[in-house]
Amino acid sequence: MATEAASTARAARRSSAFRFFARTGYVVLGLLHIAIGGIAISIATGGGGGTADQGGALQQIRQTPVGIVLLWIIVAGLFALAVWQITGAVLERDPDSTKKWGLRIKFIGTAIAYAAVSGTALTVALGGHAAPSDSSRSFSARLLAVPAGVGLLVLIGLIVGVIGVAFIVRGITRAFTKNLNLPHGAARTGIVGFGVVGYIAKGIAIAVAGVLFVIAALTHDPAAAGGLDSALHALAGLPFGSAILWTVGAGLMVYGLFCLARARLEAM
Repeated sequence: MATEAASTARAARRSSAFRFFARTGYVVLGLLHIAIGGIAISIATGGGGGTADQGGALQQIRQTPVGIVLLWIIVAGLFALAVWQITGAVLERDPDSTKKWGLRIKFIGTAIAYAAVSGTALTVALGGHAAPSDSSRSFSARLLAVPAGVGLLVLIGLIVGVIGVAFIVRGITRAFTKNLNLPHGAARTGIVGFGVVGYIAKGIAIAVAGVLFVIAALTHDPAAAGGLDSALHALAGLPFGSAILWTVGAGLMVYGLFCLARARLEAM
């Protein structure tokens, strides 16, 4: 069974059509982060702008003249990217078993995230609405109502926070360059610089979302919890919050530009 799965994964990775759609997935990620960053900047400047998360970005895309077409491209691209990550998990053969399983967990976790956004895009493409911005609060309220709910919500917050820190570390250490076929000269410097700024900005936003979950658990206040949109609004509430949110929003847009470059440079 394992041999058959590995054989199927290798065949998929050799498919030029599959690689095309996987690269399209990175383009999609780039456009989504540019949209989210733009919404965050709009919030920072007092313009409202909508919900600063994937759902809000998808709703904005749907309102454009070619929105439906773009949404179906997003569905296909992110689904292919999710499958690409799963094939990576199947084919991972690092001799260090601890590192191998760590990488497999990373691949699968990333695949789940891509598949979730693909599913949201499918819902919006079919005329539905993305999950409301208070869905994290509703989830937190349900969790706090069950035994051990506080501990579970703290655990979720810590996991989300660790993911955010991992993004920041990945940006600072430039670990994201390992699987990229980078050019030489100024182009290389620019792309790496975009990656550093983008990963750090996204990591900050995710880490703040994790902190909000922990606060909600410790205060027994589901209203304190929230996803990316709530995290960005929380940044706006800090001293010099508008400047901080504007900086993070600009960083998310830079991350989007990095994803566009990654679509071409990712080793596949």
